[in-house]
Amino acid sequence: MALLEIRNVTRCFGDFTAVNNVNITIETGEFFTLLGPSGCGKTTLLRMIAGFDLPDSGQILLDGINILGIPPEKRPIHTVFQSYALFPHMTVAGNIAFPLKMAGKMPDEIKSRVKESLENVRLTNFADRFPHELSGGQKQRVAFARGLINHPRLLLLDEPLGALDAKLREEMQIELVNLQQEAGVTFVFVTHAQNEALALSHRIAVMNHGNVEQIDQPSKIYSFPRNRFVASFIGKTNMMDVQVLEATSSHLKLIVAGLGEITTPSKEGVQVGDSGTMIIRPEQVQIQPYSKEAEVKDHFRGIVHDYLYVGDVTTYIVELVNGIRIEALLPNSTPGRVKFFEVGDSVLITWRHDASTFLND
Repeated sequence: MALLEIRNVTRCFGDFTAVNNVNITIETGEFFTLLGPSGCGKTTLLRMIAGFDLPDSGQILLDGINILGIPPEKRPIHTVFQSYALFPHMTVAGNIAFPLKMAGKMPDEIKSRVKESLENVRLTNFADRFPHELSGGQKQRVAFARGLINHPRLLLLDEPLGALDAKLREEMQIELVNLQQEAGVTFVFVTHAQNEALALSHRIAVMNHGNVEQIDQPSKIYSFPRNRFVASFIGKTNMMDVQVLEATSSHLKLIVAGLGEITTPSKEGVQVGDSGTMIIRPEQVQIQPYSKEAEVKDHFRGIVHDYLYVGDVTTYIVELVNGIRIEALLPNSTPGRVKFFEVGDSVLITWRHDASTFLND
């Protein structure tokens, strides 16, 4: 039996549907992420799991029991917020101990468990400090420790790293994964940051306008998006409008207006004449000096329109003969080599036929 089941949950605010008939199953020990743009319904869904809001219809089951009638403080669930929500008048140890005191635990047990928790988040030497004496990362670790101190069945995390700078955020991502593994607690994580979701999660639910567009492992969502929204929201992707010329069990042959034919892997249910979108990630696109010879089927001539150097890679924007612009990545593996091509250079764009994907309209 799944740990958490969200069944046909809908939540409306007046005429606005924030969560639309959502069904999600989360297993024990998962790091599960709700990912989507602002206003997609992910935080509303998290608040309903926590008990801070109630659905208009549907059920939320924890260990098979409908928890909608249980108040937030009675649910074996804790929430960590982006704002940390630490008590400013309490020390670090006092903040972490607070849930245990509310649960009526004995002083000796509280002292022992707080000591262990401080060790887990590497804040043993900060026990007597107050929140205003801590850095952002230290405050976040205190919030994690307080959320985990009671060994909840679920820990809900609402954009918990959103207030941190980029370097600290990356460090805290690693700490968060380690904490989750050590504690063995199921995490439900809310974020709008795609890279964060891909790096942390066992599975991701991509949400848009209150609907779940796709639930899958990060690698599957990135490599095999279900639709245009998921493809465009998760990472960078090149898209071309296409029509199916040939559909076999081994491949699809597609036509791009003004460009020519493209071959992609086969897809169930696709028929000749179908319209759709061909997608390919920039890192799968190869760029080389123009030559009439190419070793792969999918190759097209273009002109370097622009490029963006970002340290480890350079992104080249290549305009093809039909006006479509394609992004291609080249790693900057040679020290001091900033660019391989200049704006205006004639280049050949190529990719393996199995690197692209066809999406139905």
